[in-house]
Amino acid sequence: MKHLLFFCGHAGTGKTTLAERLFAPLMRETGEPFCLLDKDTLYGAYSAAAIGALTGDPHDRDSPLFIEHLRDPEYRSLVDTAAENLALGVSAVVIAPLTREVRERRLFDRAWLGIGDDVTIRVVWVHVSEDVARERIVARGDPNDAYKLAHWQEYRQRLFFPDDALAADLLMFDNTASSQDDEAHLLAQLCAPA
Repeated sequence: MKHLLFFCGHAGTGKTTLAERLFAPLMRETGEPFCLLDKDTLYGAYSAAAIGALTGDPHDRDSPLFIEHLRDPEYRSLVDTAAENLALGVSAVVIAPLTREVRERRLFDRAWLGIGDDVTIRVVWVHVSEDVARERIVARGDPNDAYKLAHWQEYRQRLFFPDDALAADLLMFDNTASSQDDEAHLLAQLCAPA
């Protein structure tokens, strides 16, 4: 059985760090080949060049212009890359906020994902409090966060926490101070039979 595993959540929650820590254990536990598809690695340089050409600021990654014209093609390409790997027999770990897609339950829509019934889907919602996320964003000093920090009140209006009905379909992971036991439990959930 192939796996499509999403690590989603807002900026500063530690999605990438968590996914990378679990990557080798996932391959050991499942015995499957996996690819790691991080949105920022795959599309960061291209998106910076595109938005830079439009606005003069290559770090303008949270502005209305970016969200309206570049966000969806980035995510579509990310999902299509995962589907292409799955068609070749390679499971995928996808790291991206994908907040709209989580809210609209697109990540469980096999037709939208372009995958068949032979793929197990798991969606991890990685979360911390807003204050912790902001502290981490400030501490990492990534220029791509400049717009977000400069327009924090506007940005925070886009933040959401899954309600109980939605959370029931997600693997909720509080990454404030996760332990090895917490990560081992998540790993078991990711590897459990469909």
